[in-house]
Amino acid sequence: MRTTVGIIGAGPAGLLLARLLHNAGIDSVVLESRDRAYVEQRQRAGILEQGTVDVLRAAGAAERMDREGLPHDGIELRFDKRRHRVDFPALTGGRSVMVYAQTEVCKDLIAIQLAEGGPLLFEAQALAVEGAETERPGVRFRHEGREDVLECDYVVACDGSWGVGRKAVPADVSQVFERTYPFGWLGILADVAPSHDELVYARHDRGFALLSMRPPVSRRHPSGEVASLPVSSYITRAYLQVPDATDADDWSDEEIWDELDRRLETSDGWRLERGVITSKSVTPMRSYVQEPMRHGRLFLAGDAAHIVPPTGAKGLNLAVGDVVTFARALTHRLETGSTERLDAYSQTCLRRVWQAERFSYAMTTMLHRAPDATPFDDRIQLARLDRITASHAAGTDLAEGYTGFPLD
Repeated sequence: MRTTVGIIGAGPAGLLLARLLHNAGIDSVVLESRDRAYVEQRQRAGILEQGTVDVLRAAGAAERMDREGLPHDGIELRFDKRRHRVDFPALTGGRSVMVYAQTEVCKDLIAIQLAEGGPLLFEAQALAVEGAETERPGVRFRHEGREDVLECDYVVACDGSWGVGRKAVPADVSQVFERTYPFGWLGILADVAPSHDELVYARHDRGFALLSMRPPVSRRHPSGEVASLPVSSYITRAYLQVPDATDADDWSDEEIWDELDRRLETSDGWRLERGVITSKSVTPMRSYVQEPMRHGRLFLAGDAAHIVPPTGAKGLNLAVGDVVTFARALTHRLETGSTERLDAYSQTCLRRVWQAERFSYAMTTMLHRAPDATPFDDRIQLARLDRITASHAAGTDLAEGYTGFPLD
């Protein structure tokens, strides 16, 4: 099997890249180790930056997002039982975000790819990237019980931090920057309408809490078409800071709601609505960057190259930035013959990656209470939050970071 671009991983990054390349007249093949049902059901990020929304619209993959997604013009910060709204459009010249789950983005892109794009192979396990330093790299993979090699001009690894793409970069030419946080997020989905119409980020002496939401989950008919559900009710998504290595099953539903009540409490009588919790899990908190993001004709994108703590809602959006950068660079190469933009891929992406890492680190350290926090640390956190509420410049910095850094 031969193609121009071999894409490892059918998450949002790999699927969007295939769509961008298809629109540019460039052929590709996507290899995904899991089956379609798994890809369309795994729960991940739910906040799309302005730039991500714009890219999906330009790619012709935003019809359902625009119909069912929830545009948000701000977030609320809570601390000392006080509430402060950060108005995104007022601080950024009109930018906002969209609440639309990664699961739904994948459903939309899969449907489009199967209807219009190149091959998308599920249950095709990538085993190794071969010949990355040559002009004819390949991906050795197993599909339907036999091994094969996908011969390519370029390989883009969108297969996460444990995939074969990152492992194909020799250790002696790469450098890793990493920070592991001593806490995680206990996340829930609950069948109850959200208690606030925008996301709430709460700093509390007992730990961080986040109140979020999801639109109704769309389902796929046996024909493969995605069924749209009426936007009549929504799902609550909420998180609690918990110690590292916490087992979600150690928390009863009542304990979770009680703790959310404590950490989200305000002085104005706001109430938390409770409902049936349908899922709960714990997410570890980690910052990670591998440099460079390119080795020969192998390009790393998304979690294969970088991970951010979810506080800043940057993971999915960073992956989008990576594949947009690659698609533009390859299109430029084919139109002009110049490799300048492909050669600059890593440097271009990393400028944005490190700004997102900075923003995510700042949000995490401002809102989470470390196990060894002192009263001095507590006062510094409150001073940072007070600064955002009092300073247009500080509020603008948060709003610009949250709605997204430029893709160019």
